[in-house]
Amino acid sequence: ELDRVSVFGVVEGGDILEERVRSARETAKRPVAGFCLDGFQSGAMDPTLRMQLISAVTKELPEDKLRLLQGVGRPDEVLECVEAGVDLFEGFFPFQATERGCALCFSFDISPDPESAGGAPQTALDEEQHTAGEMQPNGDLNCDDQTQMTRFEMNLRDKRYQDDFRPLVEGCGCYCCKNHQRAYVHHLLVTNELLAGVLLMIHNTSHYQSFFHSLREALAGDKLDLLKKRVLGDGSQQADGINVDNSERNDRD
Repeated sequence: ELDRVSVFGVVEGGDILEERVRSARETAKRPVAGFCLDGFQSGAMDPTLRMQLISAVTKELPEDKLRLLQGVGRPDEVLECVEAGVDLFEGFFPFQATERGCALCFSFDISPDPESAGGAPQTALDEEQHTAGEMQPNGDLNCDDQTQMTRFEMNLRDKRYQDDFRPLVEGCGCYCCKNHQRAYVHHLLVTNELLAGVLLMIHNTSHYQSFFHSLREALAGDKLDLLKKRVLGDGSQQADGINVDNSERNDRD
């Protein structure tokens, strides 16, 4: 029976380029169904070095077998890794955002013409941080600190949402956005109600899955550059202006 089980080979090597390449070459010789790129979790190493290693590893692996990357889930990192040759991701970015009391709100809609639509909606920034990364207590920018919010989410614990009766993301078709408002989720968060995490996880998971749906469409339609523009933006627009039309996609998925 085990003869019919698909096995993934694991590529190791830490942060040493030569060892990563050697591991990839040797693993590629085995009769495996795909490859797991291990040890590249966000925060495990310098982001620039990580991308150099991932690119070097994928060049050694056959293109007809899947490449799985674990522990990377932030949208900008996902897009980088896709360009480097990664096929599958195992991450927990929606859960991390939920634990922070945040709702994912970045745009990923590639269907409209960005010129006729007035440009791509920009990603969200927290008004208290005014940064696209995360700030450490000493004021240094730390883009890999998984405990701090990112520019792809809004902090619903913030007081400015206590009278905001819009859905978490305009146009989102998830259960939370169809039935509840930012003000209600804010109330649940500040009163430590367990329902806050449930509703946020519903929204964040739905939003994240829709992002990957758009990613697959972008790859199939040669629109990856457009998707990158939609997702990354220039970081100038606040969460209040975010509008993502994925209601039909949620109903379909």
